[in-house]
Amino acid sequence: MSIVSFIDYLNLEKNYSPNTVLAYQNDLEAFQMFLKTEFSMEDLQEVHYTQIRTWIISLVEAGLANRTINRKVSSLNSYYKFLVKTEVMSHSPLSKHNALKVQKNVHVPFSEQEIEEVLFNAPADDFVSVRDKLIVELLYATGMRRTELINLNLSAVDFDQNQIKVLGKRNKERYIPLLPTVSKSLKTYMALRNELPNSGPSKALFLTEKGKAVYGTLVYRIVNSYFENASTKVKKSPHILRHSFATHLLNRGADLNAVKELLGHSSLAATQVYTHNNISELKKVYAKAHPRQTK
Repeated sequence: MSIVSFIDYLNLEKNYSPNTVLAYQNDLEAFQMFLKTEFSMEDLQEVHYTQIRTWIISLVEAGLANRTINRKVSSLNSYYKFLVKTEVMSHSPLSKHNALKVQKNVHVPFSEQEIEEVLFNAPADDFVSVRDKLIVELLYATGMRRTELINLNLSAVDFDQNQIKVLGKRNKERYIPLLPTVSKSLKTYMALRNELPNSGPSKALFLTEKGKAVYGTLVYRIVNSYFENASTKVKKSPHILRHSFATHLLNRGADLNAVKELLGHSSLAATQVYTHNNISELKKVYAKAHPRQTK
């Protein structure tokens, strides 16, 4: 069965995002090219694990990180599971494969003080500065992903209900409450947005000065530049703002399930990643509250 059938499955049945589907397709086509070059074969159904292992070794020798290699192998594994599911193959050549060990990345969130300092000192006197400040403010106030922010339409904002509709992974919708300060910033921005000469045709909430929808690298640059002088953190990205949102809520006693819903996670396990940052707060509570601590 061709790769095309699998891609159709990801698009139509799994409802994966275009970026995710493209990543799967690129990984599979790269492996197919490797097979053709190294083994003079193209049919993925004839593959044995020894050939996949040779591919993995070549990726390691090429200097790719284990995390990246695991992702590529995961694409291949999903393809073979699809072939087994559709009874094209009886078993997957990756059924006994063990993923490469990956060092766990610990994302350090911004402190509440760092975020307050950035938002307090940020200029907001023209379209670009108002937009940029709002992007930072909205990412932190809602915990939405960078892609979700980019895909926001004007219709997503509901000032009557004081909430915003976010389209998450696999087109799953969720509603996130808006703080009064964020609603105020949104109204200011939208008034300026409507004055842009080329804003009419676009339904996107966030636009460039030329009336085009903002894009991923622009949003990343905005967040990075805002925190460049305010924070000593190594990584300053939209994801760290999402991480900060979750961590600060949990630090202040928010229910884990509630944070899960706000983040748009499908499982609680994904949200529990953020709880490791709570340990310092837990130690403080423990030191103050445990009966043996005072003896």
